[in-house]
Amino acid sequence: MAGLLDLSLSFVAEVVAFLVMLLILARWVYPPVIRAAEARQRSVAEQLTQAEKSREAAEASLKQAEAKLQSAQAQAAEIVEAAGRSAEALRQDLHQRAEDEAKRMTESARADIENERRRAIEAVRTEVADLVVAATEKVVAGGLDSARHRVLIDAAIAEVAQRSGSR
Repeated sequence: MAGLLDLSLSFVAEVVAFLVMLLILARWVYPPVIRAAEARQRSVAEQLTQAEKSREAAEASLKQAEAKLQSAQAQAAEIVEAAGRSAEALRQDLHQRAEDEAKRMTESARADIENERRRAIEAVRTEVADLVVAATEKVVAGGLDSARHRVLIDAAIAEVAQRSGSR
């Protein structure tokens, strides 16, 4: 029995030592370890919270950047459209100016042609009148006075004008 007792006493001593060790650990070692673990757990939780806030801020910044990009694209499209409208208006304005200039040049050319035609008709009338006077002088051989010459010339001019006007 003594062997059993030794075993029992050593077992009791081990249990007592274990309990004393548990008390020492519970009183002086576990509280700082638990505090350190809790502090570490709080730190990790705070870091997770901070990471979540950073992620949300990044998403908000991304949405703002996308909104700015869309706004810039809309403005660029509007500028391109305005430039197209401006170019079309300028093209139409230049086309209208060219047409107006062509009409003005055509009218000016017609007016010049009409003036030249009138001058040519006047020159022909004057030459015809001179020829009529010369022919009349030869025919009459000096028998007409100046007034009578004028009447004959005017009548010849009127007759020529009437013929050329009816053509």
